[in-house]
Amino acid sequence: VLTELPDKNITVMKNEMEEEQEKIYLSYLAQTKKEIAEELNDNGFEKSKFKILMLLTRLRQICCHPGLFIENYKGGSGKLKQCMDIVTDAIESGHKILLFSSYTSMFPIIEKELEKRKVKFLKLIGSTPVNDRIQMVYEFNNNDEIKIFLISLKAGGTGLNLTSADVVIHYDPWWNVSSENQATDRAYRIGQKNSVQVYKLITSNSIEEKINKMQERKEKLSKDVLSTKETFISKMSKEEILDLFA
Repeated sequence: VLTELPDKNITVMKNEMEEEQEKIYLSYLAQTKKEIAEELNDNGFEKSKFKILMLLTRLRQICCHPGLFIENYKGGSGKLKQCMDIVTDAIESGHKILLFSSYTSMFPIIEKELEKRKVKFLKLIGSTPVNDRIQMVYEFNNNDEIKIFLISLKAGGTGLNLTSADVVIHYDPWWNVSSENQATDRAYRIGQKNSVQVYKLITSNSIEEKINKMQERKEKLSKDVLSTKETFISKMSKEEILDLFA
């Protein structure tokens, strides 16, 4: 099958946090280190994994956009700015885009930016009815005016044929590399006539960068890790988890 397909290029795109975003991140990072030390001291490593996962998630959300959980946040996001630059350039060059994120709450923020730019889009999340999904896939593949499809991690891993797109953006790094690849394969599959460009957006000097490096360093994670975040944590040693917060 692969010999019949055009090329697939994967590019890791680093982005820098904006000033207010970085202040929030560093503040939460310091607070997180303190909470983890107390949690481990009180309950031990095995009983602390769920709490550590919650703390990890908060830091990852700040990398995406602090507005995911901070009400009335007025600052920007370096990643969002980078994402919109890629989207704008791709559309101007005549491409269609699949944009994946594991946070459905990120989509309303992205939608506002797309609406500002008068970019037509579709959105598919876990609660989207099956019949609507079929209709949206058809519309995206056949309507040249619709340039971007926003798809959530849980909704878009399998079963969608979206070969009209030849640009894929992974807004945030997924816990499971193989799930990320399955999502990319919504575009990179039989029927795709163009080379596919995949962008992985990673925030520099952050938990995202450390997760990405760990996945590259331990290739077996892509085989061992299942799709749940809890499984990702359970496959890591105490030292590896604490290193993410270092």
